[in-house]
Formats: sequence, C-alpha cells, structure tokens
Amino acid sequence: MLLVAPSLDIIGGQAVQANQLLLGLKTLEDIRVSFLPVNPRLPGVLRHLQRVKYLRTIVTFPFYLASLVANVWKADVIHAFSAGYWSFLLAPAPAILAARFFGKKVLLNYHTGEADDHLGRHRRIALPLIKLAHLIVVPSGYLVGVFFKHGLTAHAVANFVDPTEIPFRERTGEGTRFLSNRNFEWHYNVACLIRAFAEIQKVIPSATLTLVGDGSCRRGLEALVRELGLKEVEFTGPVHPAAMGPFYDRADVYLNSPDVDNMPMSVIEAFAAGLPVVSTNAGGIPWILRHDENGLVVPANDDKAMATSALRLCQERGLSQRLTGTARQDVLLKYTWEAVGPDWHRIYDHLHRG
Repeated sequence: MLLVAPSLDIIGGQAVQANQLLLGLKTLEDIRVSFLPVNPRLPGVLRHLQRVKYLRTIVTFPFYLASLVANVWKADVIHAFSAGYWSFLLAPAPAILAARFFGKKVLLNYHTGEADDHLGRHRRIALPLIKLAHLIVVPSGYLVGVFFKHGLTAHAVANFVDPTEIPFRERTGEGTRFLSNRNFEWHYNVACLIRAFAEIQKVIPSATLTLVGDGSCRRGLEALVRELGLKEVEFTGPVHPAAMGPFYDRADVYLNSPDVDNMPMSVIEAFAAGLPVVSTNAGGIPWILRHDENGLVVPANDDKAMATSALRLCQERGLSQRLTGTARQDVLLKYTWEAVGPDWHRIYDHLHRG
C-alpha cells in the first residue's frame, strides 16, 4: 500500500493524521506500507525556494509527479489524502489518475470541512475525478452526509491519536490558562476566541491565552489583541506536532472557534490530555463533542457564548472533571489505533481482494 499525503514538513491535521496512520499500519504484518509525500524535500537551492509561498508549488509539483510515476506502479492500493479546491487538484487528483493509469486500486481519504463548498462549486471537475476512486473514506458521519448530498458514497473512519504521546493531567477547574492550536486562516475564526478571551479577562484579569499556529490572518489577529487591550496573550508561531505535549499539559482550558471544520485533531488531542474543551458547533464537531457531556458547545462566531461557557469551567465545581472524564473515555474507546485499526484493515483487504 502506498500512502500519499503531506509530510510533517507541513504542520496541519492531514499531516499529523497521515503520520499516525503510517505508524499504525507498520504494526500490521500482512500490509506492507510505503509513504510518498506530496511535499517532497528538494535538493540544494530548490529547498530554499520551497519556503516561498506559491513558488514552492511551482518547484515542488514536478518532483511530486515524478515520484508518483516512479512509485505508484509498485503498489496494490494507493491511499491518497485529500483537502479541497486547488489542493485537491495538485495532490490527490494526480495520485488518482496515476493509480488508474497503472491499474491500481485507489482510496481517497478526504478530510476538509469545506467539502460541501468544494464539491458544489467545482463539481464539474471534482466529482468526475473523485468518482475514479474505488472507495472514499472520511473521518466523520458529517462528511458522509455531505458526500451523499453530492451523489457520492463515503465511509467513515475516525481520526485517532496515540494517548501515550500526550501527557494526561486531571483538571480541577481552578486554572485559567487558555489554549488554542489552530492555524490562523479565516475558516478557523481565531478572532472569535480572542474576543471571547477579552470577555474572560474582564472577569479574570490574570487569565492567559496561548495561540499556537500561523497563517494569513496572523497580523490581523495581533492587531485585534492590541485593539482590545489584552494582556497575557502569546503567539507562539507554528509548533511541530511532536512538541505540542507541553502546551496541552500547561493549559487548563482548550478553546476552538471555527466557522468551518470537520473532525479537528486538536480537539481529540485535548481530550487525551485531560483538557476541557469549549468549541463552536461547526461542521463535524458535534459528531465528537457532545454539549455538557464531554465538552461545551456554542454557536459559531458567538464570542459571548464562548466566554460564558469558558467561565463556567472556571466557576462550576466539578464541571471540568466530569467533562474531561467522559472525553478521556471517548478517546480510549473511539480514537486510538486499537479502535480504528481493524476498520482500516478491512478496507484495505476489501480493496485488495475486490
């Protein structure tokens, strides 16, 4: 099996999940897996060009295509990770076409919460290409429904984490250190949680907020912090997934405020760390976050509601422990390799024999 996905040189949910899947598959004796990054590291001066936005796509794409041609014919099954829009055309689409050219089975593993918009706006190009895949797998029932709406059948296999790599600490609700671990792009609406934190800091002046990530909205978010006169807000920049453990461990509450989302890895990681989660109800989040059971859910772009829920965690005795206890059990039962590995094994076996 050839896994085609972003490497951890790109910090994001797809790369993290692809790496977890690769590690899990290597524990199976009857599946031989290799990895082909859609963002191969280039030699010499070309490596420096990969650091320049847009230019990196131009210089990387030919090398990626060459890697596909050199490797696809060796595999029985091609497992291609996918986002939407241009990313779909540049990464999974060539893998799908190469797989069909060489007569290989292809699995499209689609992850983005923007699926409905992507499939609707680009249906003339995206749908015919997606239909070339022998099987479509998505992380949540939410995306199963989105694909069904567009006449496509998808199967859900949840994202997962390795709980042993994430420090667990029981929260009592007494701490006031808030954390976000989302890239600074419009659809993650980090501005909403910054406004929510402004309300929190009116009640708890000593509260802190750590913002892990980077992206096109960073300058605007930094300006918003200054405009609101907030103190104790730290922009860390991008953090490698392997280094996120201490950030989760130090925090007391995890805030997540997207307008568009699917099944965010950061929420599952927060579950594993024992962090209580307050999140908007965007996309597939209600499939993993149940209000007042394993977290607190608020309407999208409602900073007042987010602040109110976050303050509940600091003020209601026993609330954090109750929510995080359930969330931790959810991780162990649903979101580990032991839980999802058998599903992947059946899928690969079906493709190989079918």
